[in-house]
Amino acid sequence: MGFIWFWIVAVMLTAYVVLDGFDLGVGILHPILALSEQERQVMLRSIGPVWDGNEVWLLAGGGTLYFAFPLLYASAFSGFYLALMIVLWLLIMRGASVELRMHIDIGVWRSFFDGLFFFSSLLLAVFFGAALANVIRGVPLRADGYFFLPLWTNWQIGPEPGILDWYTVIGGVVALVALIIHGALYLVVKTEGDLQKRARAFVGRYWVLLLAITAVSLSATILVRPDTLVNYRTYPFLFAIPLGVLISLAGMIYFCRAEADSRKSVARRRLRSLGTSARIHSFCASPWPNRMGLSSGHFLSSKRLPLESHGLCNRGSGR
Repeated sequence: MGFIWFWIVAVMLTAYVVLDGFDLGVGILHPILALSEQERQVMLRSIGPVWDGNEVWLLAGGGTLYFAFPLLYASAFSGFYLALMIVLWLLIMRGASVELRMHIDIGVWRSFFDGLFFFSSLLLAVFFGAALANVIRGVPLRADGYFFLPLWTNWQIGPEPGILDWYTVIGGVVALVALIIHGALYLVVKTEGDLQKRARAFVGRYWVLLLAITAVSLSATILVRPDTLVNYRTYPFLFAIPLGVLISLAGMIYFCRAEADSRKSVARRRLRSLGTSARIHSFCASPWPNRMGLSSGHFLSSKRLPLESHGLCNRGSGR
């Protein structure tokens, strides 16, 4: 049962990244690709009907985590309290910028909320990537199952890391680049005219950057956590997940070089969604069953039944 609940949570969080990820990408690209007020409104209207609904996946994932793995939920939300408060305020700011921008027809008013939309979307992408990198790197878990991380320390990986260090910054950059391209592909599908052409050209220019930063992050992950590939060696079928990432990148290259039409645009977006989903699932598969733990020798394990030992087993302390 622990295995099933773990993957239910993973699927929900992946759905959030894929579905709300293009909303974040559009927010980051909002001041970059839109050259007029009309184009800015088009970009906002492209995500208007779905952006708030997509955030439900984040709530569903958090709620399922609470019921299935309550000790993991308690440990993570207490240890990452500072970062979670920042994320909460960024989500509020992004929602306010989308909803309030058009309430007053004044240039300064709209410019302020345009900047807020860009700022909150960019930082959310970085913080979500850094959060995933923290889970992969591990945290200094105490014997009682709790920990606390400052926002940063010496930017090094060690027994007392911060939320931000050189590895988690790489994770944040990966998420930022991936979600920007994800948002650009969404705009290729949902818009037309000059805005669509600029979005397509943006993807054609920067897919190489995504490929490069993905390779860097993979090398850094193996360096930081040499046991990352253990599950892949034990269960070779998991290699299908990173293969999906490579297929999505190759498909993006092909469709960006080809003359785009509506069907190719849809295929391009589906390939980007496949790549984003596969990347998240590859990170989920590598550290199973130990969800948190670093140099302290204590690990929160998801291998037992969700309700046993408060939903988790602290293998290091013998619980």
